[in-house]
Amino acid sequence: MTKKITTLLFDLDGTLINTNELIITTFQKTLAEFLPEKSFSREDILPFIGPPLTETFANLAPLRVEEMIAYYREFNISHHDELVLEYDGVYEAIRALYEEDYKLAVVSTKMYDVIMKGLKLTGLDKYFQVVIGLDQVKTAKPDPEGIEMALALLGSEPDEAIMVGDNLHDIFAGKNAGTKTAGVSWCIKGPEYLSQFEPDYMLKTMGDLLEIVRTEA
Repeated sequence: MTKKITTLLFDLDGTLINTNELIITTFQKTLAEFLPEKSFSREDILPFIGPPLTETFANLAPLRVEEMIAYYREFNISHHDELVLEYDGVYEAIRALYEEDYKLAVVSTKMYDVIMKGLKLTGLDKYFQVVIGLDQVKTAKPDPEGIEMALALLGSEPDEAIMVGDNLHDIFAGKNAGTKTAGVSWCIKGPEYLSQFEPDYMLKTMGDLLEIVRTEA
């Protein structure tokens, strides 16, 4: 028998808040600083959205990873509020889920303090009982550690949860943890990109989650 959905887990960037321009601009500045001999288009940068910075920079310049991360984070934080945007309907949907007593958590590959900066900027911080950042886990998504930690803190089982995200790391992390998964069609890489990883649901708007969880009740 299928359990009732009680818990919703969300990625942050590209899912709850629109940080696409912030991330792309930060990568452009960082790569221009450390790899001036190479040219990176916006399309070249898209695959860097989602994985941890350590993984991305290790592939690009393995001897300068820590320097690049420090530069990236300093620029990202200093330009955060001017470049972060809201997605239509996300705030309203999250508020409705909260008001209907669903357990809500964020599981991101960002550092905890930067996650909170984005949530507070958009007014979403008051709706999440648990926030898991990269600095709170040993292994990033698609490893299930962050999701398992969030579920334990919320007192939820995997089969009563949905992991929502815009990247393969989110979908695979959910599958690895045993939750259901939902992709978001506003993913910067396109819904076709996410569909190939076979999430259980594809959301056209965040409001679709309300119908899903009510139907699963």
